[in-house]
Amino acid sequence: MTSDVPENAIDIVTGDLSPHYEPMGWHHWPEHPWFTYQFRRGLGETQEGGGAVSEVFQAASRMIPGDYDSWEKEWRHIADRNWKRGLEAEENGHVRTAMNCFLRAADYYRQAEFYLAPDHPRRLPTFEAMEACSHKFLQYLNPPGEVVDIPYEDGKPICGYFVRAPFPGDRMPVLICFGGLDSIKDEMWFMQAHGALQRGISVLMVDLPGQGGTLRRHGLTARADTEVPVGACIDWLLTRDDVDPDRIACCGSSMGGYYAARAGCYEPRLAACIAHGAIWSVHEMWGDKDESFGLAMHITWVMGGKNMADALEKSRPFSLEGHLDHMKCPFLVLHGGHDVLTVAAARQTYDYAVSKGVDATLRIVSPEETGAEHCQHDNPTMGQELLADWLADIFGIDQRALLRTGWAPLI
Repeated sequence: MTSDVPENAIDIVTGDLSPHYEPMGWHHWPEHPWFTYQFRRGLGETQEGGGAVSEVFQAASRMIPGDYDSWEKEWRHIADRNWKRGLEAEENGHVRTAMNCFLRAADYYRQAEFYLAPDHPRRLPTFEAMEACSHKFLQYLNPPGEVVDIPYEDGKPICGYFVRAPFPGDRMPVLICFGGLDSIKDEMWFMQAHGALQRGISVLMVDLPGQGGTLRRHGLTARADTEVPVGACIDWLLTRDDVDPDRIACCGSSMGGYYAARAGCYEPRLAACIAHGAIWSVHEMWGDKDESFGLAMHITWVMGGKNMADALEKSRPFSLEGHLDHMKCPFLVLHGGHDVLTVAAARQTYDYAVSKGVDATLRIVSPEETGAEHCQHDNPTMGQELLADWLADIFGIDQRALLRTGWAPLI
């Protein structure tokens, strides 16, 4: 199905200015659609452990709508509270409570960091506070997650987390998980990784160039030929004795939908590819946006531009035209039917892929079933279910048999 939502509808102010439900989910501050979009994202991730509904609404109730300082202050407040409570629980041996607190705090710090300028003195420390929470959470998984630096450029590795699927088997299938313009490896737990692990698929959550720690610590900006950094991730995976080399896939969310598809065109070691939010052309999607656009700061930073106009010029090569012709692996396009950024790109990407003989699947998520927002931010559990079930089928995983192994994974 398709949607009648206007393309790039993120800036639209609805007629109803009170908090209310829209086809793409809960619309908290209609006069401030960008704040509302980011809040919807944080609210949705509570159901994957990235927060508590009451805490998220408590923070929102104390914010000044549209005020960046109050946004950071209130998210940081509940992040700090959970971090401290997690440390106390850990000290008392209450590990499950500690894990819950650390996971909530990680996502809250992610929200607190979001609107800080790239050179703001609190930007990197807030990001690293988020990572500290993730590291604490990962160490208590069974088996424990690993914090990894994947060799890439001299002194500038790709930052990542590896979590082995918590089921028996010598060599497990793996999903390489990454975000897009502003989503980061730590957020991938709530968008991709949790669902994959539940279905017997190990995960490598990474910050590609232009993302997360790889951008913040090493200054590496985005590149159009993402088969290069994804190839480096595969090189690293193949050094491990617990990875099935014939069952490695990648999934990119949001702008990562372009990254994943591009990698799938030229990296023959990928057995499957998922565009979690399809992007046909990054330049066409952003069009003639200027400095007033809600993501202008991120676009300029991620693309390594001097300003928005320069960043848009740098985005021209980020297109799938002429590249999808080369994809040989199965390809899933998973897209929200009321995506506030763009909807038409999903159909365009799928139609082009099919016309070139690609084994492509298109899944548009409708407002009625929820999950119709960009990358299913309003219902990320559904997004994970759809992409992970598709991948489990591609990998030939019998989920009933998996659950009969007797393992009780702590995920």
